[in-house]
Amino acid sequence: MDFAPFNQPAPALEHPLMSDSVLRSYLQSALPEEVHREVLPSLEAMAAAAQELYPLTLVDRENEPRLTHWDAWGERVDRIELTEVWKRAEKLAAEAGVVATAYDSPHGQYARIHQFALAYLFAPSTDVFACPLAMTDGAARTLLDSGNRMLIDRAVPHLTSRDPAQFWTSGQWMTESTGGSDVGLSETVAREEDGVWRLFGRKWFTSAAASQMAVTLARPEGNPPGGRGLALFYVETRNEDGRMNQIEIARFKDKMGTKKLPTAELYLRGARAELVGATSGGVRAITPMLNVTRTWNTVVAVSAMRRGLSLARDYARRRHAFGANLIDKPLHQDTLAALQAEFEGAFLLGFKLVELLGKYEASEATEDDKALLRILTPLGKLTTGKQSVGVLSEVLEAFGGAGYVEDTGIPAIYRDAQVLPIWEGTTNVLSLDALRALRTLEPLEALGAAVQRWTEDARGLEREAELARRSMEAAGAWLKRVSSESLESVEAGARAFALTLGRTTSLALLIERAKRTSSDADRARLQAAARRYASHGVNLVEKRASLLETDARILAEG
Repeated sequence: MDFAPFNQPAPALEHPLMSDSVLRSYLQSALPEEVHREVLPSLEAMAAAAQELYPLTLVDRENEPRLTHWDAWGERVDRIELTEVWKRAEKLAAEAGVVATAYDSPHGQYARIHQFALAYLFAPSTDVFACPLAMTDGAARTLLDSGNRMLIDRAVPHLTSRDPAQFWTSGQWMTESTGGSDVGLSETVAREEDGVWRLFGRKWFTSAAASQMAVTLARPEGNPPGGRGLALFYVETRNEDGRMNQIEIARFKDKMGTKKLPTAELYLRGARAELVGATSGGVRAITPMLNVTRTWNTVVAVSAMRRGLSLARDYARRRHAFGANLIDKPLHQDTLAALQAEFEGAFLLGFKLVELLGKYEASEATEDDKALLRILTPLGKLTTGKQSVGVLSEVLEAFGGAGYVEDTGIPAIYRDAQVLPIWEGTTNVLSLDALRALRTLEPLEALGAAVQRWTEDARGLEREAELARRSMEAAGAWLKRVSSESLESVEAGARAFALTLGRTTSLALLIERAKRTSSDADRARLQAAARRYASHGVNLVEKRASLLETDARILAEG
């Protein structure tokens, strides 16, 4: 008699838009009715495409990009072969306008909401193709802000094209072995030879190496050391004949995650380049790019949490253990509810940042909006990056042993998330960036006023509203207290300070959404999420203050 063992049904991906009440209710609230009506078909189409692509990511799981240095006759070609998912993702991104929507939309300040809603649906099903899109968007914004008409005319139409045959992606070559975030240590040299700039150096970590162009920092000969001596350059990776532009790809990086993303170590052997702006001040020139890419990082972190939770919920409905389906077990319900609360807080923080970016680019931002954009850009990225790792670790555990098995696809979601607190500035680097944004107290005062406004008349959430206001007061008191102390004292508390501001903002936005929604179901869900989010802790400043004195002893004795 044959033995027929039980086989657990795999989790199925819910419809990415119709099953996402958080996204749908947000869009109805954030967009004017006519804009919502006009953009909804494109979001429905993207959700359908994402649902179709997801099984391919599982089938294509073991394939990775391949680098061929030499052809059969000894010519150096440095040819990169991308995976099937990436080829499809590039075509989909162009046709759906995942970058272009930010630049050709008729909807003004709402263009960024539409664009990032597309990106949010697109990212989890495309094996990290959001990375080159983020850099492409950042490059387009940087070139447009530079005023360099030649480069604008040359590159921006490609970067924002909806035609896959014309669409370009861009790299962002900043990292060298001397340092990642400390770009002022760059060793890449720029020489002007017969009116042509040529770059010499090594770029240690360049993601999306298959892109048609890149923006990069280099130091013109004779310039002083440090960030002020760097200039921003535009580089096309290949010449008109298809050969590499005096660029050698030394190798691909063997990373913990993001395996489908071709990340290379490059040598610049006199690569022809164009100066984007001035021959100095390059670090300041990349600010528009960082604002865009950090916003992408934030939204991708949120979308990764959403994908993990969607699969975990479907699995819980299918998995029967100890006499019931997991979804009916109180403890499992409690676990998923805790993760959902983190996701919803992160979602509102991320899309508040998107709203502010859209207002700023459409010249609709008030001075308070500008102050909030400056402070929430690093806060949003660092807060959601840390959340994504914690949430997706719990998601993996929610599958039990199956979550630890590679061909379920669950480990890749977790591994890919681990890069999100690192890319575009680590948590510590962005904590210090947040402090720099608060050299004057105006941004903190703007955020404090916003939190006060968002939490007023919080019927049913009075305790959570009071916690948000107290946390803001504690953060402000800490900043005032340490502003006259040593840099070491300020740095030591920067992470707790930044995470307090980030988590407090998320809590306040949950409260604000619960107040404003006209749907009883949405209100009940948001109130529950706010209560749970508050219970996870938002005021890390006061907790951190009690630990500061022990740091030196721990380091000395450890």
